[in-house]
Amino acid sequence: MKTDHSKHQQTWVSNQWYVAAWDYEIDRTPLARTICNETIMLYRRFDRTIVALHDACPHRLLPLSMGIKEGDDIRCRYHGLLIDSHGVAKEMPLKNDTVNKRACVKTYHVVERHRLIWVWIGEQDKCDPDLIANFWPCSSEGWVFDGGYTPIACDYRLMIDNLMDLTHETYVHQNSIGQSELMETPINTRVEGNQVFVERWIPDIKAPPFWRDALKQDGKVDRWQICQFQIPNTIMIDVGVAPVGSGATLQKHDQGVRGFVIDAITPATKTTSHYFWGMARNFDLDDAGFTARFRKQQSGVFDEDVAVLEAQQRSIDANPNMKLKVFNIDEGGMKCRFIINKMIEGSPKQ
Repeated sequence: MKTDHSKHQQTWVSNQWYVAAWDYEIDRTPLARTICNETIMLYRRFDRTIVALHDACPHRLLPLSMGIKEGDDIRCRYHGLLIDSHGVAKEMPLKNDTVNKRACVKTYHVVERHRLIWVWIGEQDKCDPDLIANFWPCSSEGWVFDGGYTPIACDYRLMIDNLMDLTHETYVHQNSIGQSELMETPINTRVEGNQVFVERWIPDIKAPPFWRDALKQDGKVDRWQICQFQIPNTIMIDVGVAPVGSGATLQKHDQGVRGFVIDAITPATKTTSHYFWGMARNFDLDDAGFTARFRKQQSGVFDEDVAVLEAQQRSIDANPNMKLKVFNIDEGGMKCRFIINKMIEGSPKQ
């Protein structure tokens, strides 16, 4: 596989939804975040709806996120141009000047769903909420969901490669969720439209520590991993264990303990990303302490990924004449990249 790391080639799909923040990150104070090379400012109005504006004053381009909030409006901290929450100039620096209605700021469509804030990148008149990734366990009865945010200094596609090849758990996460049996179990990869699935069924094994404790018993288990990639940048991984003999199968496995690892990897620039991660689970639903402890534990696991991926990006940058090679374990990530590349070819350039 030839991986083009050109400084000029767009690496993300336009006219798509990208996660910009967790629900708890956005409040009245503006939050600045770069999404797909676009600087965006987000905050909540008094009615709790979310504003998403291009983060540059149309006067002298100072970031509006540095501005002064006045009700639902924001005043530029440089010369005082007042912009309303719909991106329209409301008051000029000189109060007696006629308001220049052409002094507008680009606005972005934004949706709050599954506890995440989604921003539409591309042509705003093409916005379609039905294209938001189907993170159904995050909003369904019988499940509890929580997670966190980690910035990563790497191309977002490296993270997709990582999540669609879970054999790395054996070595990167050897003290938490990894086990040698992952290297001995066949992998099935399939494509359904613009979705990619990588499936692994690991029968009759000793459960790794986390899943043994979640199951609250010792003994052999059947373990499964089903990675599901959805355009443009999200992965949902169905994981869990069930006692051997309980009747669990790769197709139906609610007999033991089950979770969905939720991953949204949003490009910031070509070599930096925002990683929004979490887990929805169907066990210990009312144990808030477990939720907090697991969030901390999950953060530690992903920190191990961050160390590897940032080192990989530095090596890619230092070796521009070398290309990434593809082995059998890379099939899932390769198919994701193929879909992404085909969609980039047909998407508007930023």
